[in-house]
Amino acid sequence: MIHDQRAEKFRQIVENKFQIYNSLFMSLPYDKMTNIGMLLPFLCEESKTGYEAGKTPEEIVEEFFKSHTDLQTEEQKLELLFKIIQYIERQVVLFDSIEDAAFPNLHSDSDKGTVTNLYEHSLQDHKLELVREKLKDFAIKIVFTAHPTQFYPNSVQRILHDLRNAITNDSITNIDMLLQQLGKTPFVNKEKPTPIDEAMSIIYYLRYVYYDTIGELFTKIKETFGTEHFHVHEDLIQLGFWPGGDRDGNPFVTADVTKRVAEELHSAILKAYYNNLKSVRRRLSFRGVSEVLTKLSNELYSAIFRNERITAEDIIRRIDEAETIVREQHNSLFINLLTDFRDRVKIFGTHFATLDVRQDSRIHQKVIDEVFAKMYGASDATQEEKFNALIQATEKINPDDFEDIVKDTLVTVSQITEIQKLNGSRGMNRYIISNSDAVKDVMNVYAFFKICGYQDEDINMDIVPLFETMEGLANSEKVMTELYQNPVYKKHLERRGNQQTIMLGFSDGTKDGGYLKANWEIYKAKEVLTRLSEESGIKVVFFDGRGGPPARGGGKTHDFYASQGRTIANNKIELTIQGQTITSIFGNKEQAKYNFEQLLTAGVENDVFKNSKKDLTEKERALIAELADISYQKYSDLKAHPMFVPYLQEMSTLEYYGKTNIGSRPSKRGAGNELKFEDLRAIPFVGSWSQLKQNVPGFFGFGFAMQQMKEQGRFDEVIALYKGSDFFKTLVLNSMMSMNKTYFPLTYYIKNNPKFGAFWNVLFDEYNLSKNIMLELTGFSILQQEDPLSRKSVKIRERIVLPLLSIQQYALMKIQKGEGNKEAYQKLVTRSLFGNINASRNSA
Repeated sequence: MIHDQRAEKFRQIVENKFQIYNSLFMSLPYDKMTNIGMLLPFLCEESKTGYEAGKTPEEIVEEFFKSHTDLQTEEQKLELLFKIIQYIERQVVLFDSIEDAAFPNLHSDSDKGTVTNLYEHSLQDHKLELVREKLKDFAIKIVFTAHPTQFYPNSVQRILHDLRNAITNDSITNIDMLLQQLGKTPFVNKEKPTPIDEAMSIIYYLRYVYYDTIGELFTKIKETFGTEHFHVHEDLIQLGFWPGGDRDGNPFVTADVTKRVAEELHSAILKAYYNNLKSVRRRLSFRGVSEVLTKLSNELYSAIFRNERITAEDIIRRIDEAETIVREQHNSLFINLLTDFRDRVKIFGTHFATLDVRQDSRIHQKVIDEVFAKMYGASDATQEEKFNALIQATEKINPDDFEDIVKDTLVTVSQITEIQKLNGSRGMNRYIISNSDAVKDVMNVYAFFKICGYQDEDINMDIVPLFETMEGLANSEKVMTELYQNPVYKKHLERRGNQQTIMLGFSDGTKDGGYLKANWEIYKAKEVLTRLSEESGIKVVFFDGRGGPPARGGGKTHDFYASQGRTIANNKIELTIQGQTITSIFGNKEQAKYNFEQLLTAGVENDVFKNSKKDLTEKERALIAELADISYQKYSDLKAHPMFVPYLQEMSTLEYYGKTNIGSRPSKRGAGNELKFEDLRAIPFVGSWSQLKQNVPGFFGFGFAMQQMKEQGRFDEVIALYKGSDFFKTLVLNSMMSMNKTYFPLTYYIKNNPKFGAFWNVLFDEYNLSKNIMLELTGFSILQQEDPLSRKSVKIRERIVLPLLSIQQYALMKIQKGEGNKEAYQKLVTRSLFGNINASRNSA
């Protein structure tokens, strides 16, 4: 019933509004874009009916030119296609704005997963004290990454923000003006953004979305669960930051960049405090109080513009001073403004978000090898002997004695103390190591600190291994066992409060092992590492490298974390979100608040409301393992197919990601022209399947594994698993979300391709198999039946971008045939990436 009401509301305030405001495009004075609004429906209809009839994208676009235009030359036709792309990009922005503006009306404050719902549930079940007990040391942390999937330039993001507000107020005049501005504003960066640009883009969200969102949410949690004896701790909701600190595969992130980004974060939070203080002073204009707050305002101003040092403690001292006067002399009037302000200073410190350092273990080994050779000469020492020797060395290394990456790595480590002095210890407190699969990978980083002159007690950093590949996950128990027993590292952990953060990467895991296998291996690794850590007296925190789509570990985050059993440590929920998902899930206050609440309550519910469906039985575990192994073999066979990489290279948009100027990082690891599977970055890899509307990493092998069970007469076991296990159910529903965003008719033409036809059929057959068996398993008649709002949203978005997909495929076909203006068609492919990705919202 509630689903039906919300679906109807969605039709009224999203679908209908889009139709109305979309009509404004018709009369807008866009550069060279007259009549596009009239022509576009024809291309949309030609595409829809054409694909259903088995036509190729080339036939569809040529038919459109012939039937609906009088264009003759290739140049004229290309110009029209570029205009259509520009038009559709702006339609996507409009729909985004309308849907975002509708968010508060489609979601209730008492929905499942909200703080209010958690309170009512705990009150009803007499578990309020258990919730408070969990909140004592629980926390959630969102880490913003620099991954290149944010296709909107900053100027467009600001229009989107204003457009959302205008739509909320139904201001036709403002909407009309903003759509005009949108028509005149470029959607494409002329040059690649620098890491500083990427950082500033996300700092915008910190200042204008998260400062208020987290502050207000913290106050709500305090008021809901706080008592005279129980105080909610200020570290409950935390932010992390990778732009400017993540140098894995990004040669443009240097020690100078890291330092500059730390300074920008410091400056941004002080500016947020300065603005917040203005509104506080507007009310607290009383004698005595006003003078104290004026002093604080002047001190913040000096810190921002004259680089004078100020700490969080300095700010809190002034607030405490003002509060005492208000309490003693002014009847505590407006004292809540000071309380809220103080809470924010405690939450954000002078760092705003914690800047992480991340680098690949192979780069670290290169640094260790060069430093060791310089200090001890040529040697056949083992890797273990090298890091042990450097840890024991008393000589401090001069970074200037080295070049390039070695020098930069040493400077990065050397300047950490300086950054911590400016931003506080929370400003930078961990070093993450990609591709960790051995003890040396962690100990090498410890050695960096020692050779840079740090005493053991001065290393105020957590060293975090990132296990990503199947091999890395399999080795994780051995690595952590040895680390926990290593005398040097053991003492380091004692100094760090016997807490160890371990990062697990979904993106590369799925790319390496396929959807089901990756999820299962990560689940098992968490269980093993939980048990090992508890036995070693270590509090373990799992940090998930999750992206937007299910193929990168995304999907329904609340359901995912709420489905983790008691065998997995639940001390903190920590995950990455990247550019595109920042705007689509955490892009405004209402959405951000809702999604922060979803994460928080998932973690609390998991411990307090223990549910037998979360704990896997031995029988369930054995069945998931069997399914995972079958799906892994199926996916491995696909990866080993001689056409796998050539198909992505020649038939998808893989090689165009690097030309989009959306991110500072190269789109593949390694040098050279030959493309190897292991060099593929997870984002372009998953994104390219998404652009083809095939979403292979989100389902391939899963359906095949279940079909094998069915053929063995064991499908009833799979049905029982789906009904009995929240974890398995979440995997199935997220995979169905991936399949709901596929559209194989777009590439029907490939089945007749002499080179790739057989390979395409392998993909298509597995899609049909997976879709049919998952519908049978769930009892649904359509994909995403359980989530009508998402299904409706996907349907409209897919309809908006269908002409864009036709244009992209048309251009790819022209390039493959070697026909016409190759350079122009390549630009057409690149330009069509933007609208497709933005419309999908979580496709890369």
